[in-house]
Amino acid sequence: MRTRLRHVIQKEILQIKRDRRIMAMLIVAPLFQLFVFGYAVTLDIKHIPFVVCDHARTAQSRELVGTLDRSEYFDLAGRVDSSARLDEYLTSGRALLALHIPGDFAKRLARGETAQVQLLVDGTDMNSAGVAMAYLSAAVSDYVRRQTGLDSARSAVSHEPRVWYNPDLASVDYMVPGVICMILATVMTAVTALSLVREREVGTLEQLVVTPIRPIELMLGKTLPFSAIGLIDVGLIVLAARYWFGVHVAGSVALLFFSAALFLLTTLGLGLFISTVSRTQQQAMLTAFFVIMPSVLLSGFMFPIENMPPAVQLMTYLIPLRYFVSIVRGIFLQGVGFGILWVQFAALVASGGTVFALSALRFQKRLG
Repeated sequence: MRTRLRHVIQKEILQIKRDRRIMAMLIVAPLFQLFVFGYAVTLDIKHIPFVVCDHARTAQSRELVGTLDRSEYFDLAGRVDSSARLDEYLTSGRALLALHIPGDFAKRLARGETAQVQLLVDGTDMNSAGVAMAYLSAAVSDYVRRQTGLDSARSAVSHEPRVWYNPDLASVDYMVPGVICMILATVMTAVTALSLVREREVGTLEQLVVTPIRPIELMLGKTLPFSAIGLIDVGLIVLAARYWFGVHVAGSVALLFFSAALFLLTTLGLGLFISTVSRTQQQAMLTAFFVIMPSVLLSGFMFPIENMPPAVQLMTYLIPLRYFVSIVRGIFLQGVGFGILWVQFAALVASGGTVFALSALRFQKRLG
């Protein structure tokens, strides 16, 4: 068995090396995704354009506007004399936020009262609008508090927020670990399915079936090389995250690779399953897209599971990627170990093992 399995693995490695498209998908695509998610896909919002209608026209109101404009988060896009003209900037897209300073702004500050201003926001992009409005509200509140001396000490309970695990709230620290999940879920599934379907298209799969090679040997020989390449991709991402993006692995690197090896059971299993229901490489790609995209959207990689409807939250428990995302971010950002993540590991083994076992049975039955 070892000899036959070794020959199948050698054949697969040679075929991968000769196919430049597969090599590009396995090596170039993961690095490309890393830089896309590291730089382009960001939740950080800076240089927010805002417009001001200052009816107070005092030193205090000018100081407030100047404080906002000097920060890295806001850029003054213009000033208007009438609050009715604020809509022009929001409608045309020249400003995302509009600040209306009432005429009694300075008087309220002088009396030590809370001075109120009106904030208008373009809600077309809900995420950007919410973040921008929170930034501006915090900046205005901080300025008013410094001017009036009104602070949380007057209340019965004071609070001092501290952010753990990602103190700078940087999107790159949140996104880069998720790239490992994305690559193993998308690239490995697609290339495994395409490799097997291509064998069927050119007629070599039937030739392999009539040889003494058993279905289990053929299945392992086709999937083990991709498993090794998947772990190599994980290593490349970890190195790039550390030395290019400055994202450190707070936890155990060995535990990270162990979890990736477990998750490969799911991706390779899905690849096997897709290969059994697809006749052509085009069908395999479309099927892989149909299977992978819902998993990514429901895994918590981009959208919090807690914000989803209850029925959808129950569906996420069936998705192995959900547990792998939690494990990777827990190891990367929080530095937690197996003692904390054992529930996610158990769920990953159960769900991934089930997917791989059912796909392997269908693959062997199809060959038989």
